[in-house]
Amino acid sequence: MWQAGQTRELDRGRESTCEGPCLQGSIEGLGVQTHSARLAPADHRIRTLPLCTGAHQVGQRGDQLTKQGVPKERRAAPRREDDRRRARKDRELEAARLISEALFEHLTPDELVAKALRTALDVVQAESGSILLADPVSQQLIFRHSIGESPVKPGTAIPWDKGIAGSVFQSGVPLVVRDVKHDPRHSSAIDELTAHTTHDMIAIALKRWEGEPIGVLEVLNKRGGLLDDDDVAILSIVSAITASSIEQARLYQEARLAEVVRLLGDISHDIKNLLMPVVVGAGLMQGELKDLFGDALTRGDRQAKETFERYNEVVEMVQNSSRRIQDRVKEIADCVKGLSTPLEFSPCQLDKVVIEVTDTLKWWSGQKGVLIHTSGLGQTPDIVADERRLFNALYNLINNAIPEVPPGGTITVSAKEEPIGVGLHVTVEDTGKGMPPEIRDTLFTAAAKSSKQGGTGLGTKIVKDVVDAHHGKIAVESELGVGTTFHIYLPLRPPGTFPK
Repeated sequence: MWQAGQTRELDRGRESTCEGPCLQGSIEGLGVQTHSARLAPADHRIRTLPLCTGAHQVGQRGDQLTKQGVPKERRAAPRREDDRRRARKDRELEAARLISEALFEHLTPDELVAKALRTALDVVQAESGSILLADPVSQQLIFRHSIGESPVKPGTAIPWDKGIAGSVFQSGVPLVVRDVKHDPRHSSAIDELTAHTTHDMIAIALKRWEGEPIGVLEVLNKRGGLLDDDDVAILSIVSAITASSIEQARLYQEARLAEVVRLLGDISHDIKNLLMPVVVGAGLMQGELKDLFGDALTRGDRQAKETFERYNEVVEMVQNSSRRIQDRVKEIADCVKGLSTPLEFSPCQLDKVVIEVTDTLKWWSGQKGVLIHTSGLGQTPDIVADERRLFNALYNLINNAIPEVPPGGTITVSAKEEPIGVGLHVTVEDTGKGMPPEIRDTLFTAAAKSSKQGGTGLGTKIVKDVVDAHHGKIAVESELGVGTTFHIYLPLRPPGTFPK
């Protein structure tokens, strides 16, 4: 309690009150401050303050002094943080709207991937990026779509536990890398492959909110700045919606495939029944030909001998092709039943397989005016392989090439031991029309397309599956207007095989 005319200092933040009769006085050279304002040093100037008795607050004036005493930067900081949060929420909502609109249609998984990646780059203003999907069989992350000046080719694979993408896929935790070249997890091989320099990047797992990762989304090199945690929040929304949409698209495709498999079971049964008269008829025809040409052949009639040999060759081709069709139909029937036909590895001669394929197709190629040549046969060692599957692979490559080669063109099948004592290098080269990049780059993927009218793109997928089963490799070179060359590398003995 203090008397009129006396003064006291106020603790910081304490409210000022006084008691006594209402007086007007002068306080000289004091550092008194009212309400919650901070204490100010004495400035030796006369300041007149109202003194009063009774409980009285200097409310409004104290508030004004408080505002005057707090630096503008401190008052603005909370507002800036609120503005930043609101801006981020707006960007998140906009990202959700854009990705939902982009993925609203019934799209294939590859169409979904392409649209999702474009949306992700747009919402965070990044220069380039990729979406990689996991392949549980090979335990790899496969580049499905890439955008940028030098995009990664679809089908390029990396181990799913290596590099920045592998780290994110395994942990499910996003990574913001502001200086990629100094991160030991970054693989420079991809940059070298694409002639692209990565500065900053975000890698985020493609997964539903509570699901397991199905791949990785990578965005690179933000325009006008560096990628940050705000961008991660936005990309998390894009990632979750994209992952859910891809899984739904896969389920839709699986449902359609189940219906196709059911139909294939019915069709394969009918094909087997329809083939039986062909097989029996071919056998009867072969016997009739021998009877018909028997006398002429005994007399040594050269023209009769040539005609008999040509007819007999056609009959044998029909028999062999019918047998192979029956084998393939049996595989379809087994697949429908949930069974799989195991590969039968045994020593075989690649030369023999090539000759059987070219003999089967030479009638059709002859009608098209296309010549089939072979090179290097008779000089290759035996290999351990499934002969029937190798036939299917080479048949598909040559059969696909014939309609693409103009009359007078050629298809050349060659083989050589390379490296010596390790494997065989088989090439199928044609002088056809060549393939555009968008067809060439998807040949060995599930999204394989065909440039032929009515084509399905499954032929090269079959070839790739056969080569993979033999632990080999396949590559393709193609130039529009020049032609196409397929390179197949097969080990002489695939690891883990036990020939019968």
